[in-house]
Amino acid sequence: MRRAAVLSVLTGALALTATAPTTATDPAVHPDRPSAATHTTVRPATLLDTIPRRGVLRVCTTGDYRPFTHRDPASGTYSGVDISMARDLAASLDATPKYVATTWAKLVDDLAAGRCDIAMGGVSVTLPRARKAAFGEPTRTDGKTPIVRCGDQDKYGTLEQIDRPGTTVIVNPGGTNEQFARSVIKHATLKRHPDNTTIFDEIIAGRADVMMTDASETRYQSKIHPELCAVHPDRPFTFSEKAYAVPRADFPFKQYVDQWVHLAKHDGTYKKYEDAWMGE
Repeated sequence: MRRAAVLSVLTGALALTATAPTTATDPAVHPDRPSAATHTTVRPATLLDTIPRRGVLRVCTTGDYRPFTHRDPASGTYSGVDISMARDLAASLDATPKYVATTWAKLVDDLAAGRCDIAMGGVSVTLPRARKAAFGEPTRTDGKTPIVRCGDQDKYGTLEQIDRPGTTVIVNPGGTNEQFARSVIKHATLKRHPDNTTIFDEIIAGRADVMMTDASETRYQSKIHPELCAVHPDRPFTFSEKAYAVPRADFPFKQYVDQWVHLAKHDGTYKKYEDAWMGE
């Protein structure tokens, strides 16, 4: 009789166990938590691995901003400080560079959309751009300053002198030059010129008086155009930095680019390329 009672109790306990709800550690409750036996680590893809396998580094660049990036309209070849740097970066990854044409207005959008691996060519670091891309270690500091006909150097030294009726300020569309000009010009005439490679000819010809652009560009343009003079390029109106932009979430690739830039700035590589374009 007692044996039958014990068996009855055990049978009831087993039935309750079979019908009891699964616990929080049961894989059926959390299928996204694999058991220790089936758990595997999956590394997220990074361009640091993809580029060497592909053998190509895709570089978004505008090709219209000497001394950093210039596309020859006849041959289609690219040159400039950052084009030389792009070749070095590609070589360090066992790859060759492929230049992807873009515009200043579309630069970071093209990068974010995966049309290229890195954006290079005198790109200024801005907060709106940093919302869409990650910037590496800066290559240089810069800032907006005027470039004018040499006879007008004393006329356009301050923003107050520039922003007057009768003065024509010329800008290339879509980038930080236009953004800055629109933020400070209230009385002068603002003229957009779509071709950044010929914009300085407009000043020489008298169809515009002033362009405010990065001090590095004013130095270079005054070097190749004796008619033009950079106005206080050592004391620009603004502060900015130039850097290379990479996809926002690819931390291993950004770390690699940071280290590569750091070494290039300290072993004389970057200075060598800048001196070749902007040296006296």
